Amino acid sequence: MKIQYLWVIFTCMSFVAQAQHAKEEQAIDKVLSEFHQAAADANAKLYLNLLTDDAIFLGTDATERWTKTQFTDFVLPYFNQGKGWVYIAKERNVSLLSQHKVAFFDEVLENKKYGYCRGSGVLVQTDQGWKISQYNLTLLVPNDIAEQVAETIQTYKKTQ
Repeated sequence: MKIQYLWVIFTCMSFVAQAQHAKEEQAIDKVLSEFHQAAADANAKLYLNLLTDDAIFLGTDATERWTKTQFTDFVLPYFNQGKGWVYIAKERNVSLLSQHKVAFFDEVLENKKYGYCRGSGVLVQTDQGWKISQYNLTLLVPNDIAEQVAETIQTYKKTQ
């Protein structure tokens, strides 16, 4: 009887944990979707508010490792002119750590200028909800042309 009782408790706890996990994943998905929509709308207030105060944004160029303050300085001249950028999420994966306080993500994005890209990073649970602590944007290079792209980059660096 005790074993059956423990099994029922364990099963109920498992369902509650799964429901909480799904709820957190939905909240994270919403934050990332809002982040991209705010960029498309050139909505600096929402876009930057979705980042933690100590956030780091890693852009596609090797020189682009920006603190939130530096990233704000980059973003505002574009957004203040109503110029945003559109990245459409085609696929997204989220991994939550056991305490549901930190999440890792990766997403495949589509952009008119760059084609397919990958966004990846870390979100943290704050008093204001989930916020992006690190975002890393990379270009996706097919393996068949990776060597050619690498050679082009090396040639370019020699001219700088």
